[in-house]
Amino acid sequence: MCGIVGAVAQRHVAPILLEGLKRLEYRGYDSAGIATINGNNAIERLRALGKVRHLEDELKLDPLNAGLGIAHTRWATHGEPSTRNAHPHVCRDEVALVHNGIIENHAELRVLQTSAGHEFTSETDTEVVVNLVYDNLQKGMSLLEAVTATTSDLEGAFALGVVTVAEPDRLIAARRGSPLVIGLGIGENFIASDVFALLPVTQRFVFLEDGDIADIRRDSVTIYDADGKIVTRPETVSKLSADAVDKSGYRHFMLKEIFTQPQAIADTLEGRINKGEVLDSIFGQQGAEVLDSVKAVTIVACGTSYHAGMVARYWFEGLAGVPCSVEVASEFRYRRPVVRDGTLFVTISQSGETADTLAALREAKTSGFAHSLAICNVPESSLTRESELVLMTRAGPEIGVASTKAFTTQLVALLLLVIAMGRRAGMLPEVQSNLIAQLESLPGKINLALEMNDRIAELAERFVNKHHTLYLGRGSMYPVAMEGALKLKEISYIHAEAYPAGELKHGPLALVDEDMPVISVAPNNELLEKLKSNLEEVRARGGELYIFADAKSDVAPSPGIHVLNVASVEDSIAPIVYTIPLQLFSYHVAVLKGADVDQPRNLAKSVTVE
Repeated sequence: MCGIVGAVAQRHVAPILLEGLKRLEYRGYDSAGIATINGNNAIERLRALGKVRHLEDELKLDPLNAGLGIAHTRWATHGEPSTRNAHPHVCRDEVALVHNGIIENHAELRVLQTSAGHEFTSETDTEVVVNLVYDNLQKGMSLLEAVTATTSDLEGAFALGVVTVAEPDRLIAARRGSPLVIGLGIGENFIASDVFALLPVTQRFVFLEDGDIADIRRDSVTIYDADGKIVTRPETVSKLSADAVDKSGYRHFMLKEIFTQPQAIADTLEGRINKGEVLDSIFGQQGAEVLDSVKAVTIVACGTSYHAGMVARYWFEGLAGVPCSVEVASEFRYRRPVVRDGTLFVTISQSGETADTLAALREAKTSGFAHSLAICNVPESSLTRESELVLMTRAGPEIGVASTKAFTTQLVALLLLVIAMGRRAGMLPEVQSNLIAQLESLPGKINLALEMNDRIAELAERFVNKHHTLYLGRGSMYPVAMEGALKLKEISYIHAEAYPAGELKHGPLALVDEDMPVISVAPNNELLEKLKSNLEEVRARGGELYIFADAKSDVAPSPGIHVLNVASVEDSIAPIVYTIPLQLFSYHVAVLKGADVDQPRNLAKSVTVE
């Protein structure tokens, strides 16, 4: 993990590979590297610790001129971030390879290869793969045959790009578990882990399926499935332009993505409501038939998407009267759930390539769930291809590692599903109409929340030297508090924890003092008075409160209590609106602390390993 780019062309490919790596920087990484096969049929490799610009500096000093090459940005899984652990990995100057994923049987393969005379130069699990390819080539196999034989010996997940000096016009790609796409050109072809990497050179893509191996040359692409049969995968023409991932004048991608949420939500809603009803067809051709049979919902996701699912549980049960459970994907796959009859299995993922969520979906197909539905932002992703029904969020490219517009559009998509299922469960027409009206008002409500930006920036100055923060919420605001805490720790590196406000007295209150600020979200709903009581517990212990409160509530500032008023919204959409100021707060704290907002340390955008 984390980013792959490869090319075979009639022109020099190093500039293409470098630009591709730059476009994959948002995914998170710790080192970068490039390898090409030059006109003398020799592998030339450059690697650098840190940002892609360091690799670019190396290339300026030592240009690589070749028509075949592979490149990689690494997010450490096995072995510390270092130049020697960076990809591409090379075996005996004959084979070069890049790899995303995790090889689960690397330890036993390393023992066998060491005894056979291989000397390891890294701590990575990847090096055993390049050694296997080399050994198979020594048996007289072609590169395609060698990679195919190698994949049969591997356990775990991988996306591979492989080249060899023996066949300097050939690039082999293989995929199991980790995403990989082929970019089609004229007299040139490419591979990447993400279409964004290749937008400057092509908008024509073929997405490899699990188990596929592709033989890629300048003028041809041949794809073999897991059974070794030649197959044709559909070609997709991307609607994204090469400049779709620029900052548009904003200081950071994250800030741009926060401020584009009104449009993103409008796009999520467009064409999905007609005559006051949510259209069943938005979920797929079998949408109406499937939803008619659903009696319960299980939501499975990771990270921010899990928080979206937690909010939706309140909606499903409180608004639609539909039983709902929410699971962390990485835990779900290792237990034995009791499945109710007629349960819809809902997965949520921004990228659609989250390894744990994909594994949970595959597990669900054999566990008795009636149907599956994916809520996702990437239409060509593994999750959308493997799910029975799909609802796209239409958030557009999200480059900042800390998710913002993906989260709010997931919530909108989930509320559309809640309304569609509520109609079948007896939701009153006036309730349905009100929910739809609230959804349609969201872009305007969020614009009002964005107007709080300057006040929030001033508030953030109080947190620059803080090390810990508590977030509190009640009801559907509890997962909103969890999301706020996650954002703060992701990009500012301040330790933050969220609790249901009523849980304070059951332990967390012991942490409260003048050095532990407490942030609370306080919409004007039936839980407000109970929340006020919880906040008094904080003040009684000398804690300092920062409250995002409904403008019409009677929460007033006083010594030790700082109040930021949020424009009044109905309870149904409050979780979406109150998310916005928490995103802005985290952003401004991170900027003041000098953190790398778009690429926080140790994190990756798309987590394609377990």
